Amino acid sequence: MEIEVPVVIVGAGPAGLATSACLNKLSIPNLVLERDDCHASLWRKRTYDRLKLHLGKDFCSLPHMPFPSDFPTFVPRIHFLRYLDNYVSRFKISIRYNRNVESAHLDDRNGKWRIVVKDTASKEDAVEVYVAEFLVVACGENNEGYVPRVEGLEEFEGEYLHCSKYLNGRDMYGKSVLVVGCGNSGMEIAYDLSNWGANTSIVIRGPVHFFTKEMVFLGMTLLKYFKMERVDKLMMLMSKLKYGDMSKYGLVRPKDGPFLLKKKGGTTPTIDVGCVPLIRRGEIKVFSAISRIKEGKMVEFEDGKDGEFDIIIFATGYNSTVLNWLKDYEGLFNGNGMPKPGFPNHWKGENGLYCAGFSRRGLDGIAFDARRIADDIRMTTSARGLPDDTNFVGLKLLQK
Repeated sequence: MEIEVPVVIVGAGPAGLATSACLNKLSIPNLVLERDDCHASLWRKRTYDRLKLHLGKDFCSLPHMPFPSDFPTFVPRIHFLRYLDNYVSRFKISIRYNRNVESAHLDDRNGKWRIVVKDTASKEDAVEVYVAEFLVVACGENNEGYVPRVEGLEEFEGEYLHCSKYLNGRDMYGKSVLVVGCGNSGMEIAYDLSNWGANTSIVIRGPVHFFTKEMVFLGMTLLKYFKMERVDKLMMLMSKLKYGDMSKYGLVRPKDGPFLLKKKGGTTPTIDVGCVPLIRRGEIKVFSAISRIKEGKMVEFEDGKDGEFDIIIFATGYNSTVLNWLKDYEGLFNGNGMPKPGFPNHWKGENGLYCAGFSRRGLDGIAFDARRIADDIRMTTSARGLPDDTNFVGLKLLQK
């Protein structure tokens, strides 16, 4: 049995949900395929307990539905999940869960996308085939936790894990824990571990900007009215006044401003929730990049120092897994499973192929993608003279 639907969206995270909602607002039939048993599985199952949105809610809402006025400015994880649940209900988003996409390719015979899916909830992993004119890849850039290759890691006698498996430091009291990575997740997990009584260290390999959430909120607001160069100068001044010179503690600021760096390569400034003062007080130690794992639990660093750790947590980002199943990707994706075109032209490929959630611009970038994809599909269907939305037959079952 084949299932025909105008638009198939792969992934029921915020990007997939936002795209589906925008399409539904235009009455364009679509279906979301999700490999897990719930939507927003990354937020629901693979984030730490204390997580909040690092940007103010004004910059994080999905299309057509602002956050409730009684939500705090920086939305906690649980509130965000409640928001997403309401979003799915409000826009009547159609999701098929436990659907693992095995392959997707462009059928030369009819110019449509043929998506082969395994229903992992069925007893025999039943195979389904979806046929769509438009395919939206919305499984995102944060799809699979990335753990870098480290010499000797497999022989490490302690425990190591990716930060997607970290919930809290309740069971790590009194243990020596090394966090690898100084992005938002790494710094916040290090702070959380220290609060739970772990002997915490963090690897910081290079220059990094660090600001409070309030500073970033102000900076993003000012960008609406002032040039980036002026806002960057103000941001760096505020950071210096707040934290002083942190170079002797292992925190060195980049020369370029935070928003310029973000524009150049998607490098996000780190938002400090309390980790930087703990570093200053010596409660969290800073190490350079890992060189190798020595015998037992001993870790050697590139500057020649070493230390013994019970647990290593890798806050080292994620990999895209798009190329594991998407066969005709060359027009849109590179060999790393990320869009070839840069922002703002990254969201559209050829032959009805789109991607949402790959701009490295957070939830605001997701909203940007979703609106443009839906508008482009609407414009394409109108130009081709396809039936009006009210007459469009969706999810038509075709017997082989």
